[in-house]
Amino acid sequence: MHELSICQSLLDQVEGIARQHGASRVEFILLQVGPLSGLEPALLHSAWPLAAVGTVAETAELLIEPAPVRVRCLDCQAESAATPNRLLCAACGGFRTRLISGDELLLARVELTIPDPDG
Repeated sequence: MHELSICQSLLDQVEGIARQHGASRVEFILLQVGPLSGLEPALLHSAWPLAAVGTVAETAELLIEPAPVRVRCLDCQAESAATPNRLLCAACGGFRTRLISGDELLLARVELTIPDPDG
């Protein structure tokens, strides 16, 4: 399962962040996943518990937010929203566009529990 290896890589990142801040636990993780990323959010959700077992992120809630598909037109230079199967410029209708978002997997936020050093 491709998503399991993605979760394992994500976990490496999250554990590094937790170590860097001296966290005792990871509360939740927010990912932004574009529809053109090649990943299936439902499979990420199901793979996450398998990857996180026995780690500082074992009880972390994985939240997945869809990232919008946006393009820049090479003809009129406009930036606009697009759909995954129709990457046309919304301003002029041109087909010569460059994808500027929608294919990403972004670790957007991590919430940690950091123990109080005084108690």
